[in-house]
Amino acid sequence: MYQVVIIYGESEPWWFFDDWQDDIVEEYQFESFEEAELQYLKLLHEFAQDYDHRQLKTAHLSAFWNDGDVRFCEECDDDLQLYHGLMLIKDYKKLKEEELLIDEAVDYSGKAKCCKRLGKGAGRE
Repeated sequence: MYQVVIIYGESEPWWFFDDWQDDIVEEYQFESFEEAELQYLKLLHEFAQDYDHRQLKTAHLSAFWNDGDVRFCEECDDDLQLYHGLMLIKDYKKLKEEELLIDEAVDYSGKAKCCKRLGKGAGRE
């Protein structure tokens, strides 16, 4: 099954931290890639009109945000940007074309790169 997923949180949609699914606010299920892509493109167009900023990491992972949409992190003593993520995925994983890329959630040492206070990450104990 293909999913078009909307997430909201401190991480852009391409990070896929261990608990990334906790940030899901809306999702759609599709049998075919073509149906899923139509929904993704429809939402992509809507989000582009609703948010001031957009970053497209791959053809099917996009982050949107507005200035000032932040959450204060006491441990970091800083504001963290909040993102609206739009994803087209299959079985809650990156699409095959994206699996060929290096997993950006993990650095060269194999440890997750993220805010220390979060205590979460891909492969992080």
